[in-house]
Amino acid sequence: MIRLDGRVAIVTGASQGIGRDCALALAEHGADVALLARTREKLEAVAEEIRRLGRRALALPTDVTEAEQVKIAVARALEEWGRIDILVNNAGITRDALLLRMKREDWDLVLQTNLTSVFLCCQAVLPTMLRARYGRIINITSVMGQMGNVGVSNYAASKAGIIGFTKALAREVASRNITVNAVAPGFIDTDMTRALSEEVRRQMLALIPLQRMGTGADVAAGVVFLASEEAGYITGHVLNINGGLYM
Repeated sequence: MIRLDGRVAIVTGASQGIGRDCALALAEHGADVALLARTREKLEAVAEEIRRLGRRALALPTDVTEAEQVKIAVARALEEWGRIDILVNNAGITRDALLLRMKREDWDLVLQTNLTSVFLCCQAVLPTMLRARYGRIINITSVMGQMGNVGVSNYAASKAGIIGFTKALAREVASRNITVNAVAPGFIDTDMTRALSEEVRRQMLALIPLQRMGTGADVAAGVVFLASEEAGYITGHVLNINGGLYM
């Protein structure tokens, strides 16, 4: 069984959905977890769940599009625990619209939240990882960044950007025993997909060879593996967790 005892992880977008599931899974495997998102109440609830698992947790309300807030959160985790071994960049939003109707502010907000936040968080944690000559960075991208879809040009661009960023950074830091990988979920059963109409959900399921939507636990299992010693010879990789939707 994978063990992460003694490791410290930061997870962004950790208050709900895939981020929450990743944070809990890392804790279940032995890691202490710093939780970043905007809403303190939700973060505190996840932190309490982690503490009930016997691990330490920090709830750090943070706007990950703001460089200073990210630096403060990382400094707080280092002050508390003295190390950061794992970074999971999960924070993300959607603002769907056909391109001709898309507002510039919705383009900018999605790119800032989904892609620029990855740059800011990686830049903030890399100094301590470089000194330690160890790190695991896992960026949550999406099947939409690989295959696209109607009405999601901003989201698809941000998630495709994460893939390119992941491969470039993996080359930059490999000599310091820092791996950088991405996880590309397909259609996952979250609040976002539950809001879709039954007809749209049926259409989506018809495209998935495994004939079911994924779960946050499916994604979290991939994140835990990439965070582990067992995955130490994997870097610059995109792990598809999509039920066969994109092969």
